Amino acid sequence: MSCAAGEPCEEGGRRRRALVVLGLMGAIFIVLSVASFLDSRGQVTPVSVSYAGFDAVQGKRVFQAYNCMGCHTIVGNGAYFAPDLTKLYGRVGPAWLEAFLPSAGSWPTSTAVALQLRDAATAGEAGAASIDAYLKKYPAAAERVERRGGHMTLMPNLPLSRNEVRELIAFLKYSSAMNTEGWPPTPRVAGLAVAKAALPAAQAATVPAATATAPPSATQRGADLAQSTGCMACHSTSGERLVGPGWGELYGSDVTFTDGSSARADDAYLTQSIVDPDARVVKDYVPHVMPAYAGVLDAGQVADIVAYIRSLQGGQP
Repeated sequence: MSCAAGEPCEEGGRRRRALVVLGLMGAIFIVLSVASFLDSRGQVTPVSVSYAGFDAVQGKRVFQAYNCMGCHTIVGNGAYFAPDLTKLYGRVGPAWLEAFLPSAGSWPTSTAVALQLRDAATAGEAGAASIDAYLKKYPAAAERVERRGGHMTLMPNLPLSRNEVRELIAFLKYSSAMNTEGWPPTPRVAGLAVAKAALPAAQAATVPAATATAPPSATQRGADLAQSTGCMACHSTSGERLVGPGWGELYGSDVTFTDGSSARADDAYLTQSIVDPDARVVKDYVPHVMPAYAGVLDAGQVADIVAYIRSLQGGQP
């Protein structure tokens, strides 16, 4: 376009302004492109996070391989059937996750979490050496232990190896360290009250006095110990295999080990399996999943659990 003779001409000024704006937009594009290639821009990255020697990058692969997002959300992405996992590590700590993930079909008990703290790497990551200090540091773990410990969950038991558990925890540690700028928002639960499960008064009144006062048998003590120490998270009272073998048909059966040898599941074998489960690993089972109860249960308590397993032979007592 050209200007008419005798009239003011603004064509040159407009062209210069357009070129300046275009140049400014180009400069902004170049700066943003360069910034997108920076390593972290102050944000935590998966390669910089590890847990007990396992890195978060491999943990993300485990998370994807087991399709955890099919039920859970993380940073707001995924399904909404199960809780968001973004900040879970920071709330419950590593020992609770170590106890939960191998036997996710049941909520961990206090004893199950305490067993994980016997591992120096787990205790170091948690920053707490005793169960009391741990539950004080991680109130969300204390709440889960108190209200849900020993009860069944809606999550299936996954065939996670010991390494996969720790890799997955490394990934959850990374997601907990992310600066999500408030996303996802915290659910509003103020005023929510859920009553704890309790024996109804009418049912409690029907319990015979002799039952309440009579000393428990070894079988009953073993059943109580199996529940309180978290054994029933991995073992069923029938022949059904969960994480570990079912107890209903275990006593007196022939057990084959990974080295090809075999043994009869008698008192001596069951005692050793409780005290040192990795001494002889059963064929088709993953080692290093069951914690050792040496130093946690005394000889009498181990004998009570063995008596309970013996009583389950052929069905429920």
